[in-house]
Amino acid sequence: MRVLIGCCGLDCEQCGAYIATKNDDDALREKTAKEWTEMNNHLIKPEWINCEGCRADGIKFHYCSEMCEIRKCVHNKGFETCGDCPEMVGCETVKMIHEHCDEAIDNLKG
Repeated sequence: MRVLIGCCGLDCEQCGAYIATKNDDDALREKTAKEWTEMNNHLIKPEWINCEGCRADGIKFHYCSEMCEIRKCVHNKGFETCGDCPEMVGCETVKMIHEHCDEAIDNLKG
């Protein structure tokens, strides 16, 4: 499985934070921060938009590295991704992602 597939199955290469970091694109950081602030009803500053991928070495967006319950669960169980977990189907922790993004499930099948 590609290292830029997140623990939940989302493709980091499609993420605004990853793309902005890779291209050092401050305009995309601004756009992503605005979108994520509105989506989460919580202030996200453009200077926080830096990430090299959930499972890749390097800098992580703060939410992904410190607050993501999915990533915490995967690491606590000693797995690489949710796809390694026999309890993934029906899992409440990753349910929201998988209900809204079939591609994430496909990525975990890999």
